[in-house]
Amino acid sequence: MSNKVHNASADEARELAESSRDASWAGRSVMKEIFLGRLHVDWVAPWTTTPFSDDFKQFYADLKDFLDARVDGAQIDADGKIPDDVIQGLRDLGAFGMKIPTTYGGKGFRLHEYAKALELVAYYDGNLIALLSAAQSIGVPNPVLTFGTEEQKQKWLPRCAKGAISAFALTEPDVGSDPARLATMADRDENGDYVINGTKLWITNGTIAELFVVMARHPDTKRISAFVVEANSPGISVEHRCRFMGLRALENGVIKFDNVKVPKENLLSKEGSGLRIALTTLNTGRLSLPAACAASSRNALGQARTFAAERVQWGAPVGKHEAITHKLADLAATTFAIESMSHLANELAMREGYDIRLEASAAKEYCTVRNWYLLDDALQIRGGRGYETELSLRSRGDAPMGIERALRDSRINRIFEGSSEIMHLFMAREALDKHLEIGKDFLYAKTFGERLKALPKMIGFYSWWYPSTWIGLGTGLRYGEFGALAKHLRFAERRSRKLARSVFHGMVRFQAGLEKKQAFLFRAVDIAMELLVMTAVVARAHKLSREGSSNAAEVLQIADLHCHNARRIVDERFLALWKNDDVAKVKLGLSVLDGSQRWVEGDAPITSRDTPVDQEVAAAK
Repeated sequence: MSNKVHNASADEARELAESSRDASWAGRSVMKEIFLGRLHVDWVAPWTTTPFSDDFKQFYADLKDFLDARVDGAQIDADGKIPDDVIQGLRDLGAFGMKIPTTYGGKGFRLHEYAKALELVAYYDGNLIALLSAAQSIGVPNPVLTFGTEEQKQKWLPRCAKGAISAFALTEPDVGSDPARLATMADRDENGDYVINGTKLWITNGTIAELFVVMARHPDTKRISAFVVEANSPGISVEHRCRFMGLRALENGVIKFDNVKVPKENLLSKEGSGLRIALTTLNTGRLSLPAACAASSRNALGQARTFAAERVQWGAPVGKHEAITHKLADLAATTFAIESMSHLANELAMREGYDIRLEASAAKEYCTVRNWYLLDDALQIRGGRGYETELSLRSRGDAPMGIERALRDSRINRIFEGSSEIMHLFMAREALDKHLEIGKDFLYAKTFGERLKALPKMIGFYSWWYPSTWIGLGTGLRYGEFGALAKHLRFAERRSRKLARSVFHGMVRFQAGLEKKQAFLFRAVDIAMELLVMTAVVARAHKLSREGSSNAAEVLQIADLHCHNARRIVDERFLALWKNDDVAKVKLGLSVLDGSQRWVEGDAPITSRDTPVDQEVAAAK
C-alpha cells in the first residue's frame, strides 16, 4: 500500500505548524532575548557544572570497560551490523534506561549525565549513539514520560528500561519536514480503537524495534495524533533496510502499516496533539547530537595534532608550517566552542524557569555543522592516512585512526532530527515571535481599515522598544570582571541590538513577505547563534581561568581566538543582510529547476532524466 499524500496548501501547513508550537514562552531564553536586542550574560555566567552522581560514575566506568572490551567501531562499520552480543551487553548495563526514572526500572540519570555517557560512546562508534539516542531521546520513553498517563508509563517504561528498543515514526516517502502532508491514517473502528494504514521511511531502529511511536492523521479532522504501537502487531512489516553513506550499521528502514489495530489506550495525550508531541520530543532529543559532536571533535583534534607533530616535510613537522598551524588553531578553538555550546544547552535544560527550544536548536545546528567542517580539516591534515580506512591502516601496520569513518558518520547529523535548513526556519520563526505578536494583524491585514486598527498596538510597543536598540547605556564599562575577554561581550551586546534593529528593518521592508526571505532570515539566525556561542565560550573560559587551572593561559588564548573568528562571521553576515545576490540566485535557481539550464549537465550519464532503474520502480508502483 502506498501513501496517498495529503497535498496541503501553504495556509494549511502554516496553520498546522502554528497550532502545534508552544504559543507562549514558559521561561527564559537567552537566544530569544538576543533576537530582541538584550544580551543576558547573567543567565549564562557564572558558568555552572552540575556534578555527577556516584551511581553515574560507576555506570560510566562500567560502560567504558564494556566498550573497550567489546566494541570495534571499524569492524562494525565494515560489517554493517552491530553484533547481537553488543546490543545485549548494553541492555545488561542498563544503557537503554539511562533517562528513565528509577521508579520505572531505569537508571534515573539527569540530562548532563546522559550526554556524558553518549560522549563516551561516540569515541567508539556512531551507530551505537544512533541506537541509544533514537531509543531514548525520541523513541517511546521520552514522549511517554512527558505526555503519557501513569498507566502508560507503568506499561511501557519498565520494558524500555530493560532494553526493549523503540523507534520514532514520523517521516514518510513524500513527507519530510512538512507534516501537513502526512498521509498515514488512523481510522476508528466499531470499538473505538484505531486502525493505522501507511508507510514510514527512514525510521531509525525501525528494523529491530519492539515499540514504535507513530504519527498518523485522522481522516475526519485532518489532525495528527501520536500512538504507541507494538512492533509485532499484525500488519506491520519491514519493507526495506536502508543503507547510507555513513552509519553503515544503522538499523533504519521502511516500515509498512497495513490495517494495524491499535487499542485506544495507546493514544498519547489526546487526539490532534501528535505534532506538538513530536516537536517537544525532538526539542530535548536534539541535545544528544551536540554531545556526540563534542567527543568526535576532541578525538579528531588529538589525531590531527599527533600526526602533525610526527610527520616531517621539508625539514620540519608539518604542524609547524603556517597553513597547518592555522588549521590546528581553528580545530582547537572550534572544539572548545562545540563543547561549550553542548554543555550550556544541557545545563539550561535542567534549570527551572528556562525555555530551551531555541538553545536546543542552536546547539544542534551549530555543533553538527562545525563538527563536519572540523573533521574535514582534520582529515586534510592527515592527508592520505586520513582518507584511508582504519582496517586498511591496521592491516599494514599503521595507526588505525578513523577520521574518514567519523566524517562519513557525522554528515547525517546535519539532517537528523531537523535539517540545517529546518533548524534555521524554526529559529527564525521564534525570532519573529514578539514581532508577530505585536504586528501580525497589521502585516496580514487585507484592508486599510484593518491596518489602521492594528496601529495603536504597534505604536505602543515600538515607540519605546526601537529606540532602546540604539542606546547601550554603559556598554563600554560593563563586563570588567571578564578581563581581557570583556571586549567580546561588549561586541556581542552591541551586535545583539543591531540584530534586533535589522530584523525589524526587514519586517518594514518585506512586511508579510519576510517569511519567504529565507536567506535574510538564515543570516539573522547565524548571527544570533554566533553571539550565543561567544557568550558561552567567554563564560566558560572565565570560570576555568579563575579556578586556577594550570591551563588557564591556554584557555583564555583559545577563547580569544574563537571570539575573533566569530566576530568576523557576525560582521560578514550583517553586511550580507542588505548587500547580496539573493534576487539573482533565486532567478537562476528557478531557471535550473525548470530545465532552462539543463545544458550545463552536458552528457552526464545520470541526470534528471529517468534511468532504467527509475522506470522499473515507476512501473512497479
